[in-house]
Amino acid sequence: MIVTIIGLGLIGGSLAISLKEKGLANHIIGLDRNLENLLKAHELGLIDEGTNDLAAAVRRADLVVVAVPMDSMLTVLPQVLDGVERQVVIDVGSTKSMLLAAVAGHPQRGRFVAVHPMAGTEYSGPEAAVPELFTDKTLVICDAEQSDADAVNLVQNLFEQLPMTIEYLDAAAHDLHTAYVSHISHITSFALALTVLEKEKEEQQIFALASGGFASTVRLAKSSPDMWVPIFRQNRVNVLDVLDEHIKQLQHLRHLIATEDYPAVYQRIEQANLIRKILK
Repeated sequence: MIVTIIGLGLIGGSLAISLKEKGLANHIIGLDRNLENLLKAHELGLIDEGTNDLAAAVRRADLVVVAVPMDSMLTVLPQVLDGVERQVVIDVGSTKSMLLAAVAGHPQRGRFVAVHPMAGTEYSGPEAAVPELFTDKTLVICDAEQSDADAVNLVQNLFEQLPMTIEYLDAAAHDLHTAYVSHISHITSFALALTVLEKEKEEQQIFALASGGFASTVRLAKSSPDMWVPIFRQNRVNVLDVLDEHIKQLQHLRHLIATEDYPAVYQRIEQANLIRKILK
């Protein structure tokens, strides 16, 4: 299979590695608006060739992967579908409702399958690509009924071989749930990093005293704003909803500590511990 990957960062690059390692692609064409990324991806062996000819790269492919930031996705995906005949097209974006609305009336909408691999790290760029990023993770397929059956089957079979677990959601449910389990985690991490940088002026002390707990909690603050600002913009309503609840919980804990109601703090921590039943 010939695969064209548009956007050679963490997800696009890691997918290129996985498709090659599993024998699911024998030739990968890469495109990236950043020439340095394109050259680096070729140097690292993530792609077999690089090009800036979108139309030709789409025409030659069996599968086209659009792995660009969400705001760019709104422009790039329709352009890709303009050049599609038999090809299957997927995106790997973190929000879906606005994107799917943008291509709802496209004559080649059926060749597009909207997916979100629930995998990633805080790093970006071709150098961030790693093997096994998708192993035992979940792939969400959104609004599958809007896609051609053969396209959905190809995508499901492909990702099951990485191997990933497949879940089906509509776009609205996907955006709601990712706000709860992904987007709020990043906002919290950004806010915690800003808090520490504001209060702790001694950088060496942050480095010396930061424990594993702090490092794991704040690691997402290293994530790229190029990726996350568009996500927050496109999923604004859901992000604000979960952010309001998060602020409410923080204010409640603050009140309990301020009033020295430590039995109530104990109870809130016990309640939070119930997450163990869900996350092993």
